[in-house]
Amino acid sequence: MSTTPDQRLARTFVTLADTLVADFDVLDFLATLTERSVDHLAVDAAGVILSDQRGGWRPAAGSSERAELVELFAAQTHEGPCFDCVATGRPVTCADLHTEIARARWPKFAPAAVDAGFRAASAVPLRLREQTIGALTLLNHDPIELDAETIAVGQALADVATIGILHHHAASRGELLAEQLEVTLQHRTVIEQAKGALAEYHGFEMHDAFTRLREYAHDRQRRLTDVARDFADGTLDPATLGARHL
Repeated sequence: MSTTPDQRLARTFVTLADTLVADFDVLDFLATLTERSVDHLAVDAAGVILSDQRGGWRPAAGSSERAELVELFAAQTHEGPCFDCVATGRPVTCADLHTEIARARWPKFAPAAVDAGFRAASAVPLRLREQTIGALTLLNHDPIELDAETIAVGQALADVATIGILHHHAASRGELLAEQLEVTLQHRTVIEQAKGALAEYHGFEMHDAFTRLREYAHDRQRRLTDVARDFADGTLDPATLGARHL
């Protein structure tokens, strides 16, 4: 039985709101947010940056692990719509990054995005009231301005994700939110190491390596970060992560 776009969107909100599971993994959760954002918002790519709790911002998840996209998401932690978004706590949009205005505003990010194949970028904050913990970036290959309804849906997805993260933090061991976010970003580093090693061992593309890590974790009902750590430290044999589903 087919489902309507509204029904699929409703299911996504339910998925993002369910953070009480014992094996809740923030990075897997944020990867789901970016993938569902691409599905529902008619954008070509999406990414999340989080506060490193030292005044900076670091990439945490993306709808694709392609090297050029990962590099672009890293660049936006210093400049671009996402950086402006976390600074103001408000949505930021740019319909065409190839214009002189965009290049003057973001002299590094705008040409990097265009070189990576993206002409338009928007960002909405991950926020709860006055607390902004990150931002969701939305990228398009074509120069296009996202309409107000699309931005509103994107903000709603970001809001429910933020509430989920903060709710999990409140229901967990009681560590400070700053500590939780710092640990999350440390886990991202472990995933990068495991992803790179797996890609080299099997000759996978980076995105395929990340997909296999997630599949392995989901199939065995384990946390993505735990699987990545086992692979990175040699506990998990890379041969067990074969090319199934790729």
